[in-house]
Amino acid sequence: MKILNFISRFIVGIVFIFSGIVKAIDPVGSVIKFHDYFYAFGLTFLNDFSLLFTIVLCSAELLAGISVLFNVRFRYGIWLIIIMMAVFTPLTLVLALTNPVSDCGCFGDAIVLTNWQTFLKNIILLIPSVWLFINRKKYLLGASLIRDLVTMGSIALLFIMFLFYNLRYLPVIDFRPYKTGTYIPDKMVIPEGKPVDKYETTFIYEKDGVQQEFDLTNYPAGDTAWKFVDQKSVLLSKGYEPPIHDFILTTLNNEDITEQVLNSDRHTILMVARKIPETDPVLLEQGYALGRFCKENSIDFYILTASASQELLSIRNDLTFLMVDEITLKTMIRSNPGYLMLKKGTILHKWSWAGLPDEEEIIQIVLNTNQN
Repeated sequence: MKILNFISRFIVGIVFIFSGIVKAIDPVGSVIKFHDYFYAFGLTFLNDFSLLFTIVLCSAELLAGISVLFNVRFRYGIWLIIIMMAVFTPLTLVLALTNPVSDCGCFGDAIVLTNWQTFLKNIILLIPSVWLFINRKKYLLGASLIRDLVTMGSIALLFIMFLFYNLRYLPVIDFRPYKTGTYIPDKMVIPEGKPVDKYETTFIYEKDGVQQEFDLTNYPAGDTAWKFVDQKSVLLSKGYEPPIHDFILTTLNNEDITEQVLNSDRHTILMVARKIPETDPVLLEQGYALGRFCKENSIDFYILTASASQELLSIRNDLTFLMVDEITLKTMIRSNPGYLMLKKGTILHKWSWAGLPDEEEIIQIVLNTNQN
């Protein structure tokens, strides 16, 4: 019985602690996931509360996990876990059946699960959780209430400070494909032997006013009596998708300069500002000033944004704007604005607006890199 209790506490505690920590490492990612949920269920009026929900959820997971694993006010911890499981288990079943979002985000980008995998994980996790809940009265309250409150309160305070550090700067661990040191072109190719998307293609032809469907093996090639009407392609199985599959840099004249940027021998700084009108003007001006400095010091500088081209044409600052998909920008860097330094397609550095080095430091970084 003691061994079973220990194993159950270990599994439940570790899972909830891990889930809380990875959400706090990438709070912006958790906020984005809440937005996805709210959009899918028609609750977009809650978007402004996404950060608050992120803080509450990951803190509750961490504290409940610590409570169960280390037997600190165990009964309260297991009650909190059972309540969360009672909410999330049916929710993940709905997600698995309807698939409104691609993954639940329970482990952030650290471990990406499909909706069915997430539901199965919750069913498995329910077993030790329910066992611990049934046996909760066997756990004594232990130390004094004041000491336990001080302990858990201190952990919560440090944890929230850790979350805001990652929010202001960048995640201390980057789980996404654009991490520092990444050679972007390598992440854009499909390795040999990996499966590709498989489609079923159907051709619709018409003869004597009657339409008929054909496949690739029996369509009436060369028979002029049949007139082509339409074709349909249905995805049968999803193939391998490279980690970076949507990195496309387009000028305001619709020119794709992705290869030019990735193959440049010069240092390149990419300023990511998802939507110009929604970005803090003071932070934008900080970035524009950096861009002017880079131009004067032979450093390529581009502003990557998902803003409409009409909005960009009205901005007169002699800097180059490139249009990029907004989801790609959110994946590249969690800060808005944020900065990446590249050379020959390799990400050398990443900075949030709060961690951006001054001009002298940037020159020193360039000099050091050239020497290496």
